Amino acid sequence: MGKNIQASSGNRKWISTAGKLLSLVLFFVVFQLLISFNVVNDYLFSTLVKIGINIILAVSLNLITGFTGQFSLGHAGFMSIGAYVCAIITLRYYSVWGFVCGLLAGAVCAAIVGILVGLPTLRLKGDYLAIATLGMAEIIKILFRNVLDKWTNGAAGLSGIPQFVSWPWLFVLTVGTVILVSNFINSSHGRSCISIREDEIAAESMGIGSTKYKVMAFVTGAFFAGIAGAMYSSYFFYIDPDLFGFQKSIDILVIVVLGGMGSISGSVIAAVVLELISMFLQAYPELKMVIYGALLVLIMLFRPQGIMGSRELSLSFLKKWTGRLGQKNGGAA
Repeated sequence: MGKNIQASSGNRKWISTAGKLLSLVLFFVVFQLLISFNVVNDYLFSTLVKIGINIILAVSLNLITGFTGQFSLGHAGFMSIGAYVCAIITLRYYSVWGFVCGLLAGAVCAAIVGILVGLPTLRLKGDYLAIATLGMAEIIKILFRNVLDKWTNGAAGLSGIPQFVSWPWLFVLTVGTVILVSNFINSSHGRSCISIREDEIAAESMGIGSTKYKVMAFVTGAFFAGIAGAMYSSYFFYIDPDLFGFQKSIDILVIVVLGGMGSISGSVIAAVVLELISMFLQAYPELKMVIYGALLVLIMLFRPQGIMGSRELSLSFLKKWTGRLGQKNGGAA
């Protein structure tokens, strides 16, 4: 009987995995057809690219802040490293292989800087860590503007960057990031990170090296932020140091808080919602931050845990949610 239960459980997992893969393939094919028939024009596709980049940034920051409990304000700095390294390589080697090398080099360079920054700063906590990571991001920006201007063109930025990010690249990199980060969180390493967030002293007493896992999460987040930066420079043709300032780090943090600290699907939903709001407010850019601020205030007042809290979107979650709505409507009737 035990074997039958295990077999049944295995079949359910296989069916669930197959269903998810089929949904992803269907999603990819539908959007590829819409793009091919120009239903999704260049403007809408640029919005899709921004959504994909923001999903990668939010998911990777959520790993650091939401799941490991380390308050970082320097994520845009890692993004800028990926953007500049990839841009410099693709400007010199104009080919798909040049883009692939630039993408990987940008992500690896961001991860290396993550190690160099993480080892000394992750011993700090709370506001002190936030200030340290903010300072790190500003130092990176100054380096690109003043010290490395021979390669980065200083404040004028780099222009004419080859465009290599197409729908297949966007889909693979975005979905791949979400899957890899989700797998990391569900692994023993991810559970160690969560235990550090919940109670660092208790985690240490159980033999979990807090510094090791905090640095691991920080470096992993930096790696994927580097990928997001490489995607940005390889689609939008132009970058300069001011694109990756304090405001960008705050934008990423807003997505994480709005979606829910400790929820991957929450980060995805919030990235989509905020970019769609930004798109609809294109004619009124001065209202963008007002709307963002109002959204944050409302979320903090009525749902401080964010859209998803620490839960993930699933069929069981949707069934529970629709069931509660049905009960409320039945009670009202």
